[in-house]
Amino acid sequence: MAKFALGQVVRHRVHPFRGVVFDVDPSFNNTEEWWESIPEESRPRKDQPFYHLLAENETTYYVAYVSEQNLVSDDSGEPVDHPEVAEMFGPLDEGGRRYAVEGHLH
Repeated sequence: MAKFALGQVVRHRVHPFRGVVFDVDPSFNNTEEWWESIPEESRPRKDQPFYHLLAENETTYYVAYVSEQNLVSDDSGEPVDHPEVAEMFGPLDEGGRRYAVEGHLH
């Protein structure tokens, strides 16, 4: 079962980026090429949920695919500025931890 929910704001445990969950795979569901591109010593297990994020760092916006073991809840309360957040989600809740899911997702 997935630890993080659609619309939840999360950040990467190691790398300096954060994002909003917009889809969840119950286990790894990407290409072997993508998998092999991760340095072996930091490759996550495939038998855990993987999250699709509307992600941002200090310089850019992008879509990230991240294993559950590499994510933590983002408790900063800051909105995520990724331009697609407004297209996919409703408003951010008062605690700043989750965007409203309003039927825009698949």
